[in-house]
Amino acid sequence: MTQATTFSRPQILSLSAAIACVVTVGIGLSLSIPLLSFALDAKGASRTLIGFNTAMAGLATLVCAPFISGWARRFGIAATLAASLATGAVCLLAFNAVEPIWAWFPLRFLLGAALTVLFVLSEYWINAAAPESRRGLVLGVYATALSLGFALGPQVLGLLGTTGWPPYVAGALILILAGIPIAVAGGRAPPIEDHPSAGFLSFFWLVPSATLAALVFGAAETSAIALLPLYGIAIGLETTAAIGLVSAFVLGNVLFQIPMGIVSDRTDRRYVLLFCGMAGVVGMGAMTLVALPPAGIFALLMVLGGLVAGLYTVGLAHLGSRFRGADLAQANAAFVVFYSIGLIVGPPLGGAGMDLWPPHGLPATLAVLFLIYVTVVGVRIARRS
Repeated sequence: MTQATTFSRPQILSLSAAIACVVTVGIGLSLSIPLLSFALDAKGASRTLIGFNTAMAGLATLVCAPFISGWARRFGIAATLAASLATGAVCLLAFNAVEPIWAWFPLRFLLGAALTVLFVLSEYWINAAAPESRRGLVLGVYATALSLGFALGPQVLGLLGTTGWPPYVAGALILILAGIPIAVAGGRAPPIEDHPSAGFLSFFWLVPSATLAALVFGAAETSAIALLPLYGIAIGLETTAAIGLVSAFVLGNVLFQIPMGIVSDRTDRRYVLLFCGMAGVVGMGAMTLVALPPAGIFALLMVLGGLVAGLYTVGLAHLGSRFRGADLAQANAAFVVFYSIGLIVGPPLGGAGMDLWPPHGLPATLAVLFLIYVTVVGVRIARRS
């Protein structure tokens, strides 16, 4: 077998380091989000104030993303990642040391900025280091490992509790541990030596099949996690079963990403993205129009969770096929920004849909989002054929 279809030892070390770093960060992130919400609630903050504080992370992404490739070019990938890990660890410790609620807003912004840098540069590293013929497989492994990391964070929080120093120290230590693989393999990080060939905003429109995929998946994922339990109760499920709808959706994400990545290595990734979007239209449409038994809803959501998550995994792989160097880093940043916009707009849209058309407004709203995506990608493919 040739280099095109196998991984060299340096590639394996480089990819393992980047994936280990971002998965460890995922554990720390999924630990910190509920921890900070519980802490603010204990301080007497209103639900609205807690929501605004959480939104600071999304604001940080929008503000910082355009500058990340420049920072990495100036200071190096490994050094920028290390600085971000240290910033995140200090912020987590500061949350428990600082009493005024207003001070938690700049801290949340700094933490969000650090995490944005970590995700953008780690995904750039993985994308740039992956061999073209196995790019989808590599990103499928990354997505699966990251999902498992997100699942572990709340378990750590459950063991340590939500009060006192232990959860904050644990979160900080987890971020510091993420620096170990960077220290070991930082010299193998693909450098960014050139400047982007276009302005940051241009990358939103250069590959809309990828950037819009990030937006639609961000909206669908966050809406599903936040609102599926309410949808389940609205259609008559018991509380435990309603919460289980989220587990089914997330389980599909874990199970399907490696197969989706392998498929995307063997065909035009635009068609895989189109298929993922069509699966969302059909699946959410079925939930809206067809009376399914609980077991059928669980099975459908598991398959849907896996297929629509392919929008993120395959979208990243598509970027890696199109861009190199600074352009890839800038495209990755645009991808993360679109995903963050999806996180912001998804739950309000899903909630409004539930209010306008109970009980099926949530799947109907998501079906419309997927249909818009399918239309845009389908038209673009037709014009380029």
